[in-house]
This record gives sequence, C-alpha cells and structure tokens, in this order.
Amino acid sequence: MRRSPFTILLVAVVVFDLVFLALPNIVIAMMSFTSGNLVVFPPEGFSLRWYEALLTRPEFMAALERSLWVGLVCTALAVPAGTLAALAVARFRIRFPTGIQLYLLLPFTVPLVVSGIALMLLFGRAGLLGSVWSIGIAACVIYLPFMIWAVAAAVIHLDPDLENAAMTWGAPPTHTFFTVTLPAVAPGILTGALVMFILAVNEFLVSLMLVDARIVTLPVLVYNAIRNIITPDLAAVSVVYLLLAIAAIWVLDRLVGLDMLLKSKRN
Repeated sequence: MRRSPFTILLVAVVVFDLVFLALPNIVIAMMSFTSGNLVVFPPEGFSLRWYEALLTRPEFMAALERSLWVGLVCTALAVPAGTLAALAVARFRIRFPTGIQLYLLLPFTVPLVVSGIALMLLFGRAGLLGSVWSIGIAACVIYLPFMIWAVAAAVIHLDPDLENAAMTWGAPPTHTFFTVTLPAVAPGILTGALVMFILAVNEFLVSLMLVDARIVTLPVLVYNAIRNIITPDLAAVSVVYLLLAIAAIWVLDRLVGLDMLLKSKRN
C-alpha cells in the first residue's frame, strides 16, 4: 500500500519532533556516565563515579532535600486551594465567573521576574525570605492554575445526580462533600497534586530571588555551579530530575491514567 506524500511528510515531521524533544535528554544522560572529568560528547568511557560523587557531596543532597520540601509545601497548599476554586468555578453559580477565571489565570499573565520581585518584597517584610516555606508558597501562587485545571476536568465529568441522591437520603452537605464529591474528583486532585509537586521541585527563577546562601534549592545550586564550569556531576543531577519526572508520570498513569492529565490540558 503506497502512502501519500502528505502522510510521508506528516510521519517525518512527527519523528523529527520526537527525536528533537528526546535528544537533549539522551545526550545529557550519556554524558553523566562519562569516566572523564569534563562534559564531552561522546563520553570518555563508562563510569558511575559522578553518581557516587553526588551521594558524597552534602551540598547537593541538602539542596535536593530542600527542593523536595518545597514541592511538599506547594502541593499541601495547592490541593485545598485549587480543589475548592475549581469546584466553585465549575459547579456553582457565582457572580462574575469570567472575571474570577481571569483572576485565577493572573499568574500566567504576569512575567516570572515581576512575580519574583513582588514576592521577594512581600516575604522580606514578613521575615520569610530564605525559608523553604516562602519558596513553596511562591510556587503554589505561580502554578495554581494547573491544579485548578486538573480538578475542573474531573468536576466537569462529575454526575450531579450522585450528590443529589446522597442529599435526598438525608446526607448533610458536608457529609456529601467528603463522601461523594471528593472521591469522585479524586483523580483530578491527584493529577494536579503530582503536577504541582514536579513544577515546584523544578522552580528556578522565583527561587533564585527568594533563597539565601543558607537555603539553596537544587535548581539554584546547579545554576551557581554552571556559572564556573559544567562538570559531569551536574549532568548526573539532570538525570536525577528526569528520573523524578518519569517516576511521577508512572505513578500518575498507574493510579488514574494519563488521560486525566490530557483532559485537564484540553479543558
């Protein structure tokens, strides 16, 4: 069966896009296994010495721990805020719904540099600069629309008859919310929580304005290191980030399926 020129062109473009997206990750992963002292491609031999070096460098492990804490703080704040906001916008009749939706999208319209400066001034007056809490709150503020979209995608597919049936049988609104509504939208909540965690762990620009020499997250530490020279241990850090993202996506696919994430993007 002969393929049309359009089909051949479409397949070529798709293959090119896939290779173009994956190639940087493949190259950096290969360079992290080099046995040399510099980042070169192709790598000089094969070795795990740079992964062992990460485990023996306390500054990297401490920065990774702080980044994970930032992700946990951001997720803990985003789950209730994003869930309630999505339920309010998608299910209830509220005044000025368009204005509220635009307000919730403000973090995407304001440049990160502006957001970082504003948050730096705010947290500076509150005495929270240089803390994991400030970076976690900042990441929650910036990426909260992702949480709202993920939960809203699940809320849209929620059958209101389930809640009506529970209340018909005498369940109070609070009981209905915790036993019917939340379990029904749990896939969207879990999807949003994982996305928020990944984004918060990788947050760099705003973190750069909120940290100090004592509290440095892993992205900021990597940035400070590459300003001098790029060494293979930094490539190993990049692979660790890739593994964290792949693990989060695998958990998401096993628990709720990737279609929930795709639905949240479409909605």
